[in-house]
Amino acid sequence: MPENDYDAFAAAYDADNENNAWNAYYERPAILSLVGDVTGLRVLDAGCGGGAHAAALLDRGAILTGIDSSAGLLEIAQRRLEGRARLLVADLNEPMPFHDGSFDLILASLVMHYLPDWARPLSEFARLLPQGGRLVFSTHHPFMDHQLAGHENYFETYSFSETWQRGRKAMTMRFWHRPLHAMVDALKAAGFQIESLNEPQPDPEARSRFPQAYQNLTTKPRFLFFSAVKA
Repeated sequence: MPENDYDAFAAAYDADNENNAWNAYYERPAILSLVGDVTGLRVLDAGCGGGAHAAALLDRGAILTGIDSSAGLLEIAQRRLEGRARLLVADLNEPMPFHDGSFDLILASLVMHYLPDWARPLSEFARLLPQGGRLVFSTHHPFMDHQLAGHENYFETYSFSETWQRGRKAMTMRFWHRPLHAMVDALKAAGFQIESLNEPQPDPEARSRFPQAYQNLTTKPRFLFFSAVKA
């Protein structure tokens, strides 16, 4: 199977994502807390997947558009959101099909580590936001990536692969490690000013539901969360 083929295991991936420790009790509550009040805001959910974040944002009063490269995950999102959001197939490596200044806020949950180059997507995000518009995103923590990859040089930007088991399917996933300074430099080059960089703790409820994962998440770096403003 091709690498990162979410269409091939969309249903199994979405079902796991809905309730696991890493997404449901760590990433999702952390990034939604960082987003804050979205009432009346035009929000782009870039890499919306099956729509879990989108549903929460809509419930909070956002005017939402979602994009993803996986048609299979977008079908799941369409069923979940019941027509409350505009959903489109789009690739973050390519120009996005929206006018300048179309959004007040862009959310990108756990998608940036799939991209070999951040220059184009960050430039597009900046184009789609007005001055003062916010970009909020989560990505693999570079220390986690470097440990998983076993690569010699942390300071390089390099790709590595990992095998995921979802349902009865083993999937090869390819990610891109980049050091923290490269992330910061890319944001600055695109015209963003970082307002916060977070390494949050999981939801306390994970302690009883997923004790082993809770221990892992509270003692090791996993994801990194940015909030940046278009200068």
